[in-house]
Amino acid sequence: MTLDDLMVSSETAVSGAALEMATAYFSSAMLNHSLRVYVWAAAHGTSQNIHFDPELLFVASLFHDIGLVPEFDSHAVSFEEAGGQVARVFAAGAGWPAERRERLPELISRHVLGDSVDLSMDPEGHLLARAAGVEITGRHADDFSPGFRAEVLQRYPRLSFIEEFLALSHEQAQRKPDSPPATWIRTNLDARMADNPLDDSSLRPPAGD
Repeated sequence: MTLDDLMVSSETAVSGAALEMATAYFSSAMLNHSLRVYVWAAAHGTSQNIHFDPELLFVASLFHDIGLVPEFDSHAVSFEEAGGQVARVFAAGAGWPAERRERLPELISRHVLGDSVDLSMDPEGHLLARAAGVEITGRHADDFSPGFRAEVLQRYPRLSFIEEFLALSHEQAQRKPDSPPATWIRTNLDARMADNPLDDSSLRPPAGD
């Protein structure tokens, strides 16, 4: 399946509304990050014949970091919990039935758990968490061919993603010492992000593109 096929499979009215909302609140770098998360997740799921709901996965991918933006940041809970609640409200407004809209906060809250999300119990959650790992540290980046990685990064360049995500993570860690970002910072997130193979200069779009 091509990159265009992956994106077409997620094109619904609800997905379009989610993209509109994400575009309104995210920087270009964070929006591209969210779109790449969907691509890595959907591409892996498709290649491994994992049955997943493209619309559910797309909306979860777009909202998985929404709790990091100032408008939806919470002083009381970690960003993944806050983002899950924003997504739940969005899904209710979109008319999703109760059971389906409850899946969004589940997926988003679990995306920080990495490979521990059980594929058999939660295929979309597993794919989302795995794709987030690809984006942050490059874990499982070798699942994708160099050509596909370059195509994705050409369409959705990383821009200032590392700098922005690290700044947000450090800020969250300072205010919420028991949160996942605090754990990431304590385990040398800065260095691990710097070593992500997705930031290999050979994969970057040509200057001026």
